[in-house]
Amino acid sequence: MASGTALVPRERINQSILAVRGHRVMLDVDLATLYGVATKRLNEQVKRNRQRFPPDFMFRLTAGEKAGVVANCDHLSTLKFSPSIPYAFTEHGAIMAASVLNTPLAIEVSVYVVRAFIQVREAIATHKNLANKIAQLERRYDARFKVIFDAIRQLMQPPAPPKRPIGFGPK
Repeated sequence: MASGTALVPRERINQSILAVRGHRVMLDVDLATLYGVATKRLNEQVKRNRQRFPPDFMFRLTAGEKAGVVANCDHLSTLKFSPSIPYAFTEHGAIMAASVLNTPLAIEVSVYVVRAFIQVREAIATHKNLANKIAQLERRYDARFKVIFDAIRQLMQPPAPPKRPIGFGPK
């Protein structure tokens, strides 16, 4: 399995995991790239094995969801002009896709995909636990510490994306 780490950087897998409809998913185009097959081949295998992909394993994006994903993810800019609507695979769907493809690379990379999903889930759980602990501390202490708790909450918020300047630069 050592070759999988050289072929697929962990950051590449992590950036492919998106939040859609309250689920952590990977799009068919990203899975196909990771598994070393064409997106068309992946989708053919999914259609041939449709009974292995219930709605909690895979679903098709809406046109609006596709536009949102393309707008927010630079690596998906090629989907902007594609007429097809991509499939979204949950963690279990990504594993099932590797099993229906049944290529050595897909099987090897699927292990790393699962680990990436687990890492994202643990990060979310840690963030929720921290927020709960701060809420408990805030209830125990009086208003003097409210400023401190508010500052901690602000630090926990993800930074806002930088705004691009309009025009040709400073005058």
